[in-house]
Amino acid sequence: MAGVVIAPGAEVDGPGQTNANGAPATVERQWPSTGAAYWALFVIILATFLNFFDATVFGMLAQRIKVDFGLTDEQLGFLGGPATVIFFVFAGIPLARLADIYPRKFVLAGGMSATALVMAFGGMAQGFAQFVGSRMFLGAGGSAHAPAAYSMIADYFPPKKITRAFSLLQLGFIGGTTIGVLAGGQLIVALAGWPDQTVLGFRLFNWQLILLGQAVLGLMAAALLLTVKEPPRLINPVPATAETPLRPGFGQRVIAFTGLDAAKAIHARGRVYYPLFIGLALSAIETFGLAFWRVPFMIRTYGWDEAQIGMVMAPMLLVSQLAGVFFGGFFVEWLAKSYADANVRAATILFALVTVCAITAPMMPTGEASLAIMALGGMFGLAGAVPQNAAVQRIAPNEMRGQVTAIYLFMFTFFGAMGSFVVGSVAQRVVGVEADLWKALVITAAVLLPIATVAMFLGIRPYREEVARLEAAGL
Repeated sequence: MAGVVIAPGAEVDGPGQTNANGAPATVERQWPSTGAAYWALFVIILATFLNFFDATVFGMLAQRIKVDFGLTDEQLGFLGGPATVIFFVFAGIPLARLADIYPRKFVLAGGMSATALVMAFGGMAQGFAQFVGSRMFLGAGGSAHAPAAYSMIADYFPPKKITRAFSLLQLGFIGGTTIGVLAGGQLIVALAGWPDQTVLGFRLFNWQLILLGQAVLGLMAAALLLTVKEPPRLINPVPATAETPLRPGFGQRVIAFTGLDAAKAIHARGRVYYPLFIGLALSAIETFGLAFWRVPFMIRTYGWDEAQIGMVMAPMLLVSQLAGVFFGGFFVEWLAKSYADANVRAATILFALVTVCAITAPMMPTGEASLAIMALGGMFGLAGAVPQNAAVQRIAPNEMRGQVTAIYLFMFTFFGAMGSFVVGSVAQRVVGVEADLWKALVITAAVLLPIATVAMFLGIRPYREEVARLEAAGL
């Protein structure tokens, strides 16, 4: 089997054989070289950076999109979230299945290329309907990125180093969000003084030039992904029997592409997975909602423009997110000295801290204080992402890790995408005053995040028991 070597001294003739001492044969994973692993991680981080850069800049553009297209808060919220996941619902799991059966670098490069092209369509959109259409396809283009990336990283780094790898992966998120805020704010204000542009006969708003530039960068990242070496996969060996078909039938392969087999595996251990999924889904609504509405909130509440917001928020986000990455890894490792359930236990504690920050930040008397509390909440949130990701990778079956990860991330992406719409609906239908957007942010945080924290807390014991089961089985 590719990527597996027999340990020195073991006498093994086939599945189920024993060594000279009569003990089960020992197999040792042969991991890829350190250089290949970190080059792959670097390129994946770069692609992740561009994905989050796009999302961040789009959030910075929110108020201008609202004005130029004449949208309500609810329409703007739909554009910022639900529009991006409509095609993800249909394409996400099948595309993630590709990461389980085809070279993952091709899946990553193909998804990045599709994302870049669709982004270019958004840059050429002539109206609200066309813009919505481009955001819908954008969600489908990026749906295979995380499952393929996570699966590749898990086959590049041994268990003792995988937490570090996932911590470094967060640099893509950090760079995309901080540079997106700083550069995006400056670009938006700078381009605001330009006249509307004409490109290929299409009349464009000046801010659409930013989307066209991002499309070019996306194609460059796709080319770099093709230089990554595909790591060997380790599949848990299963002895062949008369009842086990050597090759699955067409119907079984179709079912695998739907993710139904992974869903069944999750449901079979629902006590372990469901608390993690529920906690992630509810927190994602608030997290994505705040991220999208943060700039309109600052403009409406404190009268700031995008450049001012970027200048103040970017350094705060950079410091808080770097601190979050290192704090998350350190905090989990510290808890792991005493608790086998350290991943979920750490996530629960960090969820509670995020809850406090999310409720208090919109009520601060100054813009600087509000952004500072948001940045602190972002630190706790990013620190919590490290143990959440590690927890799912620890308990997911290797042969369907990509699909399980896709379903888990589907909860994050789908419900997170609802966040901008939920906040917009609360602002328009409950609060009713555009200048009081802060009330909508407080309401959503106060309702959703405590429930998310309780759900994660209820997952501590089942996760601990599942880890014990896997360790007893030698996995």
